[in-house]
Amino acid sequence: MPSASRTGGRSAAEIRAAIEAFLANAKEPALLEPGEELMPLSAENFHLESRGERLTLQAWDRTRNLTRRVTGIQEEAAARLELVVERFAKREGRMYLLDLARRSGADLGRRSGRLVFRERFRLFLHRQFPEWNLAELSAEPNLEFSLSPSYPRAFLRHGQHGWAAIACPPDGDVGAILSFGLIWLAYLRQRERRVTVEGLAIYLPERQTRATALRLLCLNPEAARYELFSYTEQDYVVRVDPRDHGNVDSRLEPCRRPAPNIAETWQEIAGLPGVEQIPRHDGRTSLRVRGIEFAELAGGELWFGIRERRPALDYHRGEIARLAEELDRARSPEADRESALYRQYPEAWLESQVRAQIEKLDPSLAPEPIYGQVPAFAGGERGIMDLLAVDRRGRLAVVELKASADLHLPMQALDYWIRVKWHLDRGEFTAAGYFPGIELRPKPPRLLLVSPSLEFHPSSESVLAFFAPEIDVERIGLGMDWRRKVQVVFRLNGAERA
Repeated sequence: MPSASRTGGRSAAEIRAAIEAFLANAKEPALLEPGEELMPLSAENFHLESRGERLTLQAWDRTRNLTRRVTGIQEEAAARLELVVERFAKREGRMYLLDLARRSGADLGRRSGRLVFRERFRLFLHRQFPEWNLAELSAEPNLEFSLSPSYPRAFLRHGQHGWAAIACPPDGDVGAILSFGLIWLAYLRQRERRVTVEGLAIYLPERQTRATALRLLCLNPEAARYELFSYTEQDYVVRVDPRDHGNVDSRLEPCRRPAPNIAETWQEIAGLPGVEQIPRHDGRTSLRVRGIEFAELAGGELWFGIRERRPALDYHRGEIARLAEELDRARSPEADRESALYRQYPEAWLESQVRAQIEKLDPSLAPEPIYGQVPAFAGGERGIMDLLAVDRRGRLAVVELKASADLHLPMQALDYWIRVKWHLDRGEFTAAGYFPGIELRPKPPRLLLVSPSLEFHPSSESVLAFFAPEIDVERIGLGMDWRRKVQVVFRLNGAERA
């Protein structure tokens, strides 16, 4: 009887049966070979062939054709099947069959993708820094120092000089990379005391550099040097000049006043306890209870509802009143903190408090007008609340609110500041009807970052240390009982530490 090729005591027929059973049960099968990109599998691009005790696996896509002899099974689980394979020159290796529909399989697939892109990043660096030593290249997380595994990072060294570098994968979030890049630069400067880490090199997919380029123009050139590169699918890399991105992608809608006596018909609703009337720049009036909008007045009509809006008729008055009263009970500082209505939309509740007590936030700010989400951002929810106010001398103030720790708060706030300054420099706020009767000063806006005192992310100082000096940034920490009252417990300028 011929001897069977076995690993873990299995014959070729048993290995084949295990592979076929795994693929039959997998909802989203894929093949992973370390160092290669993940390959989704189907009946059209996967084949097993048995010849005696020799089992051959073949898989292909538009650019690859993998053929491996399978000699055993190392590990078997519901989300993955680890195969022992024979590679070129009869070298033993590993290959994985994954079910991406299961969490552990998807996690391994993502990690493999990060490692593949890390090696592409290595090639980028060798081309742009040919004479520099690649002292470190990593795609592993470092939670203690807020270093993300989503962006491979590198440390380049040439004598006593160094550079930090970071790259965004093709499917990565380009909006987050500069925050992580500056944190990496600050970390290296703290760690490498004998090396002058001069600056940060950033690699982004082509046609996705605009937002980062605009941000780089607002950083302090005395604090560090910055190089921006874009890469193509074919790994062709070009240097990008941030100054080439002159136009800001922003729009400013005309400001329209609510019609006079608009709320007379529904005055009893607008006057219920806890209800706030917030004029909007589009001419509508928002009716809210501690940040949750339950109705809006448009023209002479009232539309109501939290999830779905309906036109209000006279017989709806009782229903609308009960809705407002329920919100007032659930959104009270004394309410059950575990209820869904209490926990929903904390930034909106914080905005409500700041609007009502703006002078406690900063005595120089005028109590009105205060505009929300102006200028508007394309793309929907940003995760923070934007307010635009003015002080009593006519200087604009951008107020960014976040109720929980957010590493990206400084950069997201900078995005809004860039757009406000853009429109201010062109006189568009006055021309569009904002801040009527107030002569706006041309001085760059102030930038106020507002959050509960214990909710500022510890990396904030590291990122703010690279902001240009002309950006007047102030962090305002509120007491933890901010739902009851606005109480400022600290003010910090720029990257100042508590």
